Amino acid sequence: MEGPEFRKHLEERADLSPRKREVLSLAHETLLPARVETWVGAGIPLVIGRREGYRITDLDGRELLDFHLNGGTYNLGHRHPELVRTLTEALADLDIGNHHFASEERALLARALVEKTPGELRYTVFTASGTEANDVAIRSARRATGRRKVVGLESGFHGSAGLAGAAGRDRTARAFLSDYPEEFVTVPFGDLHAMEEALAAGDVAAVLMETIPATQGFPVPPPAYLPGVLSLCREHGTLFVADEVQTGLGRTGQLWGVETFGVEPDILVTGKGLSGGLYPISAVVLGTRAGAWLREEGWGFVSTFGGAELGCRVASRVLEICSDAATLEHGRQIAERMASGLEEICGRRPFLRGVRRVGLVMGLETAHPTGAIQLCRALYEHGVWAIFAGFDLSVLQWKPGLLLDEATCDEALERLDAALAGLEPDPAFEAGRA
Repeated sequence: MEGPEFRKHLEERADLSPRKREVLSLAHETLLPARVETWVGAGIPLVIGRREGYRITDLDGRELLDFHLNGGTYNLGHRHPELVRTLTEALADLDIGNHHFASEERALLARALVEKTPGELRYTVFTASGTEANDVAIRSARRATGRRKVVGLESGFHGSAGLAGAAGRDRTARAFLSDYPEEFVTVPFGDLHAMEEALAAGDVAAVLMETIPATQGFPVPPPAYLPGVLSLCREHGTLFVADEVQTGLGRTGQLWGVETFGVEPDILVTGKGLSGGLYPISAVVLGTRAGAWLREEGWGFVSTFGGAELGCRVASRVLEICSDAATLEHGRQIAERMASGLEEICGRRPFLRGVRRVGLVMGLETAHPTGAIQLCRALYEHGVWAIFAGFDLSVLQWKPGLLLDEATCDEALERLDAALAGLEPDPAFEAGRA
């Protein structure tokens, strides 16, 4: 749809304020035409204005509970007061810094990450996004092993650019002629036999996996799966890379998702929530073998904004909050309260056919092939923002915040129940899954 035609369409929408029409039109003309059209067409013309804690308010004054958290970026809520204060105070003395030199802020955060990650991880490399961090992880594994091939999951997503974009489900990479099918292969999630076959030739540098694949709707790994993959990696000289961008920082009930499954990776990637939602930062934490290049190639990777000192100051406080025993216990209690409420709703609302859950990492299974899109729209109308899983449109990602209070938890359950009231299962879909 061309700009003038889309603007006319917006003007015909009585439910949009003039200010929101103008922002949507401008974004369509200059920024994200296809994305803006998609959301407006789906009945979700969200333009976020005020935001605080786990509530956002769009430009028309509609308040929504945020159960998307932008993939976990707002794990601690929007504009957490302590983090805002930390950033504001840091501005009195700090700026981005200079990536060529040692930095107190970067060094302190790197030490904290090494101390708080499982196993014998030793070095930290800072980047500005999860995509970039996964790219560094792949490069590190290739350097350490002398191999090029990377095995990921058919349901995996690790970013939209570079090597990370070619890993996992690479539809976007193929669209931009940036896929490398001979170097990046995928196997089904949960299939140890397929993983063993992929590693058998001894030519794989890394297995790159989200601990619980987010874009597939958080399917829960069988208990023996992740330990089994790690064992196969050890057997074949392959490095195990844990993508914890969405499952880390307390969301599974432990600080890191891999700890929930008893796995100690060779490389761990974190991002999104590490920023506190205030200053972009992500990190790759490397074991001795994977990080050996840091002793050999001082400029093997450089990033002007990776590990910006302001971001490091905020991330250090994020890590302190998320690793605090009281915070983790609160998250576990809220997860149990939410799970109990979801189970009760499941018994009354046939459209909700099941709940996938590890701690606060949750996927709501619907009884319709595109049910998550329908539920996303219905929730929006009832004051909750939660998004469907991009690789499985029958599953809605449901992401309570780590610091969510009981009253807001119960409020979200009430709104979910109301949203489900008008939705009907698809008998044919249910029969096909039986």
